[in-house]
Amino acid sequence: MQIQRIVRLASGGLILLALLIDTSGLYKYPFVKQLENWTYDTRLNFTRLDTIDDRIVIVDIDENSLAEVGRWPWSRDKLAILTNNLFSHYEVDVVSFDIVFAEKDESSGLEKFEQLARTSLKNSPEYIQALDEIRPSLLHDEIFAESLVGKNIVMGYYFKTNLQEGEIGVIGLLPPALTKMDAQWSERLPINKAAGYGGNLEILQASAKSGGYFDNPFVDSDGVFRRVPLVQSYEGYLYASLALATAQSHLDAAGIQLAVETEGSKGGKEYYALESINVADYKIPVDANGAVFVPYRGTQGSFPYIPAHKVLSRQVNPLALKDKIVLIGTSAPGLLDLRSTPVQNIYPGVEVHANIISGILDDRIKHKPAWTVGYEFVLLIVIAISMALILPLVSPLLAAVATVGVSGVVMAGTFVAWNSNLILPLASPMLLIVLLFMMHMSYGFFIESRGKRQLANLFGHYIPPELVDEMSESPDEYSLEGENREMTVLFSDVRGFTTISEGMDPKQLTQLMNALLTPMTRVIHKNRGTIDKYMGDAIMSFWGAPITDSEHARHALYAAMEMMDELVIMQEDFKQRGWPTVKIGIGLNTGNMNVGNMGSEFRMAYTVLGDAVNLGSRLEGLTKNYGVDIIVSESTKNAIPEFVFRELDLVRVKGKNEPVAIFEPVGHKNDLEKSITSEITSYKKALMNFRAQSWDKAELDFFNLNRLNPERFLYQLYMDRIMHFRNEPPGDDWDGVFTHTSK
Repeated sequence: MQIQRIVRLASGGLILLALLIDTSGLYKYPFVKQLENWTYDTRLNFTRLDTIDDRIVIVDIDENSLAEVGRWPWSRDKLAILTNNLFSHYEVDVVSFDIVFAEKDESSGLEKFEQLARTSLKNSPEYIQALDEIRPSLLHDEIFAESLVGKNIVMGYYFKTNLQEGEIGVIGLLPPALTKMDAQWSERLPINKAAGYGGNLEILQASAKSGGYFDNPFVDSDGVFRRVPLVQSYEGYLYASLALATAQSHLDAAGIQLAVETEGSKGGKEYYALESINVADYKIPVDANGAVFVPYRGTQGSFPYIPAHKVLSRQVNPLALKDKIVLIGTSAPGLLDLRSTPVQNIYPGVEVHANIISGILDDRIKHKPAWTVGYEFVLLIVIAISMALILPLVSPLLAAVATVGVSGVVMAGTFVAWNSNLILPLASPMLLIVLLFMMHMSYGFFIESRGKRQLANLFGHYIPPELVDEMSESPDEYSLEGENREMTVLFSDVRGFTTISEGMDPKQLTQLMNALLTPMTRVIHKNRGTIDKYMGDAIMSFWGAPITDSEHARHALYAAMEMMDELVIMQEDFKQRGWPTVKIGIGLNTGNMNVGNMGSEFRMAYTVLGDAVNLGSRLEGLTKNYGVDIIVSESTKNAIPEFVFRELDLVRVKGKNEPVAIFEPVGHKNDLEKSITSEITSYKKALMNFRAQSWDKAELDFFNLNRLNPERFLYQLYMDRIMHFRNEPPGDDWDGVFTHTSK
């Protein structure tokens, strides 16, 4: 036993060690990361707000706007109108473009006009004069730039983390940086360092108040946007994301502060970790990379969407935009700004920025601080020790309950932390719990399987595998040693078997018996019975051993009635094969019996013996005398009070002096028709008159019963007895008992 415990502990230790390697970062298992992403997405979707934040409005370059205004890119003079309308007419607070304007707008045709002025029309003063007059209206970039001046506008651009060979590294102009990074910060903070950028035209960026990048170098391996960096560095300077720059403009913050903490040393150097970014009075928790987990409010539409063409034509209610934060972006599929997110597979990129801004303003940014690695390490060890102490000592059911309990504690703690904006690891603890439970249960299964095989060797010939499985839960309770128990025994026998066997050849007879006994055995097993033996055409079975069964009488009766139903189904098959109709009789008795492995040194059998067993055999033999299929004793009848029985007789069977009452099961009380209930009432009255020797009344009662139910042999039997007793009265001391002299 000690060795088995050591093996269990060693197996659990190996599982723990494997997960600790992942937690420590020595080697990362991709499937654990995928599982952690799944648990994060589940928590996010389970707790998301699913409300609309109307502080932030998305002016959407959607399909309808493209149809109304024309294909993208639109001329910059239209964008100037859009910008002027937003600030002058609608009085918005901030406008951020989730778009980069890296190329000149040549849609006005000014260059062509000027080329004509230099060539074929250079001698036309009228043309040159007209061109000079309209030139200001054709300078679309200048018109757009003028609309940006003096307004709270954030221009979008993107950084390039990796440059391909031959790729242009720098395009356009960057906005002013947040700050110049300290040399030691730049070296030791794991903030993404960009290799290049794609910025706006210099005239546009210089006219705007600020700018923010909209690229995301931290997209997870499955392509899902979970984390977005609020800051990136380029050539020693730190730059803000579009969401951070927009929040800064909205809050009218003069600057942004970085909270950098020293966390010991690595390789003899101080180790710096970025803990938060502070904007005005708002503290934004970030991870070591300067990234935040996007606090998605819900699926697409968590913010009001207004088509851009309606802003251009001033068709929007001014109250919908007054003092709002406006993000100009696109949801049109053809413009390629759709992302995969935890809340929706196809999600507009502009709404990702909106969620971050909303989270900053509501203090809903969830944080996964650096200390969660230590927490995860300790938690895994505590779980492993707890389960190692509990699971080997309890039953499989209690082990499952304990495992569910440990899982519940871990998950509850994780969700409490989640509601406090802390992201604690969940995948590795839950994986450890499941693996340890499976390991302990598998180990127990293989050990227990030996005991199960022993039980199968002892009882497999008598009971179904399902009961062997049940017995294996406590194998020490079962043995083949003899004992005395209250049990129920069942005997069934084929009527007229001799006649049937004489009319069939041996092969057919064997096939018939197999076709009969197999379904009958299946029914007995189904109702938790134990097969004692087959005696030619007869079956002997019992209930209440080897497994103790407090409802052995009920299970035996249900088996007997189901055997009769099964026989009716078999008759059709027998008829198609050309076999004779088969009828069986069944006797049931409940009482104390001796049960155990009995026999000789040459052959042993697990069987039952006793007077109660003999009575069950006699009852089966009486079925043909009363024209019924099943006869049960009074003790069996009393054990099943929900059933209605018809008392057949009070008899003395061969080999037994004491009279016994015998009964035929009729059906469950709740299932009987009124006509059957009425018939049984009339029968009881007739039987009472019979035993009182009121022959005339009894004969009339049985005559009426026989007339209504001529197929029931029992009524004719009692009319024949009345005729006999008229001629040979039984005497005044007659106790109503009929003595059977044959088996």
